[in-house]
Amino acid sequence: MTEGPPEPRQKDVPDADHPAHARRRPLLRRERAPRIRPAQVLVAWLGAFAGIAGLALLVDLFPSLQLLVIGSFGASAVLLFAAPGAPFSQPRNLIGGHVISAIVGVACSRYLPDLLFVQEAAAVATAIALMMATRTIHPPGGATALIAVIGPDAVRGLGWAYVFPVLAGAVLLMLVAIVSNNLFVRGSYPDRWA
Repeated sequence: MTEGPPEPRQKDVPDADHPAHARRRPLLRRERAPRIRPAQVLVAWLGAFAGIAGLALLVDLFPSLQLLVIGSFGASAVLLFAAPGAPFSQPRNLIGGHVISAIVGVACSRYLPDLLFVQEAAAVATAIALMMATRTIHPPGGATALIAVIGPDAVRGLGWAYVFPVLAGAVLLMLVAIVSNNLFVRGSYPDRWA
């Protein structure tokens, strides 16, 4: 009797605990994402509209507070209203990720040598590292750090004051997400606070 070809050996993955390897089983090519009901789409649209519109209204109504609508809030809205159960969408990640990233971005802008590519790269890389270390990963936070470095003069001129409008915007988006997401499915957001 001849034996078939030897089965390929599964190599040990040296960083098997890394979050990138979190998938428990390989996806089948025929598997599709679950259908999203029209009501879910409507609730997500209304929540995102209310969150960004509310923030824009506050910016217009209270100019002395120097509030901002920054691009990373649009990405946060996608997570909060389209994927409210995702770990990156939870309040700790939303607020912690944005605030840590804002602080890092301002520090890189103010204290690193005046080489833009160094400031940009250090801001994003350091924000990622600190979000990972504090378990507050929120992908839009990378953009928040970058905006502190490459934003318009009005944003860069805020210096440390940039952190307040980032915090205020994140808190407002979180409050709208709590109301909006729980209107559709009671108790659905947040999944966890800490």
